[in-house]
Amino acid sequence: MINDFKKKSRERNRLNSQWNIKGQAVIFIIIAIVIVAGVIFYFLFKGSVIKDKIPKELEDVYSYYQSCIDEETLNGAIILGQQGGYIQQPDFEAGSSYMPFSSQLDFLGIGVPYWYYISGNGILKEQIPSKAKMESQLDEFLEERILECDFTEFESEGYVIGVGEPHVKTIINTNDIEVNVEQELVINFGNTTWSSENHVKLVKSSLGKFYDLARKIYLNWKETMFLENYGVDILRLYAPVDGSEIGCASKIWNVDKVRGDLINALESNIPATKIRGDYYNLAKKENKYFVQDIGEESDVGVNFMYVKDWPMKMEVWPSEDGILKADPIGLQEGLGMLGFCYVQYHFVYDFAYPVLIQLYNNEEMFQFPVVSSIEKNKPREALDAEGMLDVVPELCEHKNKKMTVYTYDVFLEPVPATIDFKCFDTTCDIGKTQSGVHGDAVLIDYFPQCVNGFIIAEAEGYERKKYLVESLEEDISILILEKEYKLDFEVQKAGREVDYAVVTFTKNDSTKTISYPEQKEIELTQGQYEIKVYVYSNSSIQLQGSQTEKCVDVPMSGVAGFFGGSDKKCFTMTIPNQIVSFAVSGGGKEQYYVAESQLQDSERLIISAPSFGIPNKVEDLQVNYNNVEVSHLQVSFV
Repeated sequence: MINDFKKKSRERNRLNSQWNIKGQAVIFIIIAIVIVAGVIFYFLFKGSVIKDKIPKELEDVYSYYQSCIDEETLNGAIILGQQGGYIQQPDFEAGSSYMPFSSQLDFLGIGVPYWYYISGNGILKEQIPSKAKMESQLDEFLEERILECDFTEFESEGYVIGVGEPHVKTIINTNDIEVNVEQELVINFGNTTWSSENHVKLVKSSLGKFYDLARKIYLNWKETMFLENYGVDILRLYAPVDGSEIGCASKIWNVDKVRGDLINALESNIPATKIRGDYYNLAKKENKYFVQDIGEESDVGVNFMYVKDWPMKMEVWPSEDGILKADPIGLQEGLGMLGFCYVQYHFVYDFAYPVLIQLYNNEEMFQFPVVSSIEKNKPREALDAEGMLDVVPELCEHKNKKMTVYTYDVFLEPVPATIDFKCFDTTCDIGKTQSGVHGDAVLIDYFPQCVNGFIIAEAEGYERKKYLVESLEEDISILILEKEYKLDFEVQKAGREVDYAVVTFTKNDSTKTISYPEQKEIELTQGQYEIKVYVYSNSSIQLQGSQTEKCVDVPMSGVAGFFGGSDKKCFTMTIPNQIVSFAVSGGGKEQYYVAESQLQDSERLIISAPSFGIPNKVEDLQVNYNNVEVSHLQVSFV
């Protein structure tokens, strides 16, 4: 009996153990199902969870609010796409007669910032916005536009709607834009009231996809210079570069005609350029020449464009009076044994033009221009550029130093301002100082760690302010912004208004230059200035002409040129006798402290400069320039 009892006891224990194991397994399975279901529910209904909590009678108002966010986000994405990734464009820089490219390409009345261009003084520059920069500008755009969402129609039906100041953070993904809005929204109708501060909206957009592909195309172009390679072929097909022809008559080309032929050739041939993908069909196998492989296939359209009205630079050597000329060989004395004549020519070109690259899919589009440049008949070798804007914003992604920034005017009144942080060549957008608990304009946020970085504050109507952060221990910064005052401006000499003058105002290494009388207004802030004036008058100083020889290294024709051989070509530049019809006749320099009270109480700034007399020879002109450095000015605020 005892043995039977023990056997039954062991059997019960075994069964209980099996049931415990099975029970635990069932519990784990149920928990896993709940977790998976929760994850699926979150991703399926993300963006609508808040709406589900809204009373039914208030749903229409909130639906309109979210549709307003959706619409304004798409509007911002359209602007970013049209303007090369910018809503607020970089400062405009004009071109010059030497290099006709400004910092923007005018396309149908829209200024599109170049991602790569050559400035008016010949410096290579880049303006590539980072995705973080695009998100920051979209944040600011939405913060302004969301405030304009119009609830008038609902309020006429009896709804009471209150909204606070929005704070927006966007994330540009490949196929959508995630919009996170922190804004107090209160909706009341009858006895029902609902409020919320956090709102999330996923807006379908290809902006991120377009931007990523645009960067790949751009980086591939920088590495391979495929646009320049096509440009060299266009140059050799449509312009005289090098060659020889049988004949005893000189060959002559008109430079303006050559320029016109090249412009027409660019407009016709640039659109043939393609990126490897499935958005086109090649009519002929030889058209594969125009297909560029960037390492992946494009499933969106990519268009390359040049318009004849856009700027184009072309210089060619040797040329004289707008003519290219090649004389025959064989007519000269001692060459009669050849029995024939031939004309050989070799011309050297500098050739640069803009190309607009457009990515498109249905109604969405992203575009950016670059300047393609050919020097001395060859693609430009160096594509290193100055002023890389936000190309590598890695520093901005590591904000781990909490700081407090206050911004005031000189009377310690709060001034809301935009705050950036600059460390070496990288500038990070931080945020804005806004009214705090005590009425101060304050920003409490995280900054990148950087010794000797600069906090930069900007506010409309105030001078830009930089504050040096010398230590990582520093966590509170107070920036005093100086208000700008606009004044009428006049320059006098011997008590009379001058015909022409150039005036510079230098303060803290920042200089403003006024060309008078074309400019008769100036904006100043309080502070210590160095003021310098050059007064000009009509003159008739004779400058003797001169001749100088200019030489260029050009690639040699034939096999030698293929292996990098070059030849030096020289020609003479003649500077004829000239008459200086405008010369310095007065001026001076003055250290002057401008007080805030002077700016507040004045409408006009008058600067009186001494007269030196009109120079009659070059030596007099040099004396007058020296006098500017030692003469004093009279500065009056009235």
